Amino acid sequence: MNNKLVLVLNCGSSSLKFAVINSNSGDEIISGLAECFNLPDARIKWKIAGKKKSANLPSHSAHSAAISYIVEEIIKTEEGLAEQFVAVGHRIVHGGEKFTESVIINDAVLEEIEECSSLAPLHNPAHVLGIKAAQSAFPTLPQIAVFDTAFHQTMPAKAFMYALPYNLYKEAHVRRYGMHGTSHLFVTHEAAKALNQAVEDTNIISAHLGNGASVAAIKNGKCVDTSMGMTPLAGLVMGTRCGDLDPSIIEYLVTRQGYSLKGVMDMLQKQSGLLGVSGISSDFRDILAENEKGNKRATLAMEMFSYRLAKYIASYAVPLGRIDAIVFTGGIGENSHLIRTQVLALLSIFGYQIDDEKNKAARLGEQGTITVDGSPIAMVIPTNEEWVIAQDSVKLASNQ
Repeated sequence: MNNKLVLVLNCGSSSLKFAVINSNSGDEIISGLAECFNLPDARIKWKIAGKKKSANLPSHSAHSAAISYIVEEIIKTEEGLAEQFVAVGHRIVHGGEKFTESVIINDAVLEEIEECSSLAPLHNPAHVLGIKAAQSAFPTLPQIAVFDTAFHQTMPAKAFMYALPYNLYKEAHVRRYGMHGTSHLFVTHEAAKALNQAVEDTNIISAHLGNGASVAAIKNGKCVDTSMGMTPLAGLVMGTRCGDLDPSIIEYLVTRQGYSLKGVMDMLQKQSGLLGVSGISSDFRDILAENEKGNKRATLAMEMFSYRLAKYIASYAVPLGRIDAIVFTGGIGENSHLIRTQVLALLSIFGYQIDDEKNKAARLGEQGTITVDGSPIAMVIPTNEEWVIAQDSVKLASNQ
């Protein structure tokens, strides 16, 4: 198979990220975002050959209209591009316990993805819409599902179980699943290369830090624990999500403060985290700017973010025993030297000593170790989830 281009789709409830990826090199031929679905100002923007373009979508457009525009107005205008596609790869947030690896989508797989909607109600229904639209647009191409949860299916029961009545696990599938699996998988393999050792001999702690954030303990190349839970709400402080909290707070807000259950859950998902603490924004760049101006709530938000992350990293010494490296990735992890400095300072008991010059240089796509020689290793590795999706898609399409 000479052609190695994959259309990668990441469908959200009101948006669709897309990219055309060369599965050999990981290069993005096209990347873009369609957003504001079901609103009058639905729009799309994309980048091709270094040039940025944008357009309005028909009013109240959704996934089907966006994919039609991507095919007809972007892909087909590039001569010969569509003929090089071998598959469409779909990022799927939740695969439950059913999927431990990427799969070719058929009717049974699509039905299983729909059944997992109760575990990811903001994501999986949108994925189903995107899959159906892509099947209509590309009826002859294999459609591949790549699951965020798959990488974490190697966790032992002692890590993924909650201390709840056991029947809740057996009958209702209540357990820890974890997210960001494609990112954690990618940086695991890149870290092994950087450390000059085999993946199966590599123990790292991978910190994927962005608007959504999670940390994973990876032993001998396999995930043994992770911070997100049954849903993406658990774990670290995030852009708008609270992360870990005492569940009795939910009862207190409903019974004593007059909140509805829906109101509480909306608050925990959309009004908490960096946004809730700072009162400014969920965008870390805005928080950083206000911190530099002396805004105390912005400073507190940053400190909480770093403190929670450092506690998780320290706790993962337990399942790993030996830590070859801490790896920072994701938009914040790759670009905020200040957060990395704060986190490693909190981990000084382990002997981490940061190299300020290397730390400041490791941003905007630059990879590298950020600790001094002789210190335990911490490094920055830019993630490339789309490449993982493209590689899995080509592999499965080739085996058809």
